[in-house]
Amino acid sequence: MKNINPTQTYAWNQLRNHFLDIKAIHIKDLFFMDKYRFKKNSIVFQDFMIVDFSKNRITKQTLQLLLELARECFLEEAIQDMFAGKLINATENRAVLHTALRNTSDKSITVNHINIMAEINKELEKIKIFSNLVIQGRWKGYTGKSISDIVNVGIGGSYLGPYMVTEALRAYKNHLNVHYISNIDGTDVTEVLRKINLETTIFLIASKSFSTDETLSNANYLKHWCVLKTNNPQYLENHFFALCDNAHLAVKFGIKYENIFKFWDWVGGRFSLWSSSGLSIALSIGFKNFKLLLNGAHAMDQHFLHSKLSQNIPVILALVSIWYTNFFHTETEAIFPYDAYMHALPEYLQQSVMESNGKSVDRNGCLVGWKTSPIIWGQSGTNGQHSFFQLLHQGTFLVPCDFIIPVISHNSVNNHHEKLLSNFLAQTRSLAFGSNYASEKKGFLNYRTEYPNLVHKLCSGNQPTNSIMLKKITPYSLGSLLALYEHKVFTQGVILNIFSFDQWGVELGKSFAEKIYKNIEKEISHESYDSSTLGLLNIYKAWRSR
Repeated sequence: MKNINPTQTYAWNQLRNHFLDIKAIHIKDLFFMDKYRFKKNSIVFQDFMIVDFSKNRITKQTLQLLLELARECFLEEAIQDMFAGKLINATENRAVLHTALRNTSDKSITVNHINIMAEINKELEKIKIFSNLVIQGRWKGYTGKSISDIVNVGIGGSYLGPYMVTEALRAYKNHLNVHYISNIDGTDVTEVLRKINLETTIFLIASKSFSTDETLSNANYLKHWCVLKTNNPQYLENHFFALCDNAHLAVKFGIKYENIFKFWDWVGGRFSLWSSSGLSIALSIGFKNFKLLLNGAHAMDQHFLHSKLSQNIPVILALVSIWYTNFFHTETEAIFPYDAYMHALPEYLQQSVMESNGKSVDRNGCLVGWKTSPIIWGQSGTNGQHSFFQLLHQGTFLVPCDFIIPVISHNSVNNHHEKLLSNFLAQTRSLAFGSNYASEKKGFLNYRTEYPNLVHKLCSGNQPTNSIMLKKITPYSLGSLLALYEHKVFTQGVILNIFSFDQWGVELGKSFAEKIYKNIEKEISHESYDSSTLGLLNIYKAWRSR
């Protein structure tokens, strides 16, 4: 990828001037001036998704300049580089090929002169065979009983993605119960152990390196618990499986080689749900549905790869986000899925966006002079409406929001879904247009004088939103939606000239934690730590000893 400072491009400087011209324009005025605004600013994907970005503070000129910015940053070339397996993760000298995991074409993809599709398809077949064995009751625990519970042990992408998908697709869930242990807090593992019976449970240890401290700490505890229960380490082979790229460490841990499901160093953790790290998904909804999830993502991959930029959904959403973050200086973006099954989507996207683009050094090794990742937050609707939507409507922050809803619910209860849809539409409308009784001709002071009892009800509107409407939440449509957000993140990283596929900031905290843990039982000198860390550590020791 080319390393271009976006602020030095012609388009960026034009956007600065353009922002001064339109920053005070209200969204309702944009609709008043163009009765075809919705049609011009929405894109239908296949026959099950529409993305409406018309309720944004953008004009035709805004989009033209943003698209020119993408071209000046050679976005199209970068997209081709990623799909071709070039080493775009330069700080780790790796390709970025999670898209290959869902490649359903006959096209070969080469990494280091090896066609990786053969390996991927081999691993998919292994997932298919194993998941069918477990679901059909033919995989037995150490006492000969069929499996009823799956425990996925992993953190970060080895937890957030699989958990989010299994929750979002609960309507497709089979009889197996899936649990997730991620936190190193002992409460996490304790609560799961209360719900399961070892005789009918299998454990999936998900860690690409098979060295992640939180995951291995929980895995070792579970192994010890299993051996105590069975009094025979050999029974581990009935119950323990590894999802990793380090077979040597997995075998050393005690996992049978045949029980290792591989994924590769060109799969980033936060993109690993498409790999064997998504085994818990396949076990929860069946391999056929897992394959549909991959197919849906592949469909969006093809849209991203082949659509012209002006009709490319991930590109448009990425550019609009850059517009707000760098010109309106917004700090956050909110995600509101109006579907209870999709409650974990905001948490999943927090990692996808902030771990990818939360960087302050550009690809040239220089400190950036522009904003990179926004802070991502959100909640499923309509709960948020009775919590923090007050701030969105009348607060002092500008918060771009994504609203997501299916047209068809998996659970048709009375007129609930019609009311849910009404709230979805009402919130995006009221955020954009504000109070119906607000005067367009009078300033706030005049309004306050004439309507003293109504002034506290005034909602000014002009709050931007994207609306994503899906026909139904299915494995296929969910796959497309998740791939859409992945490619949005990639697009932002390319244009903002940062590396989206490493996470060195995460590693710093890990190294400090390891050092503190090794010294926690020792007498520590004042020179070892700052006074705050030392003071808290000493209080911990004092209180624990009482």
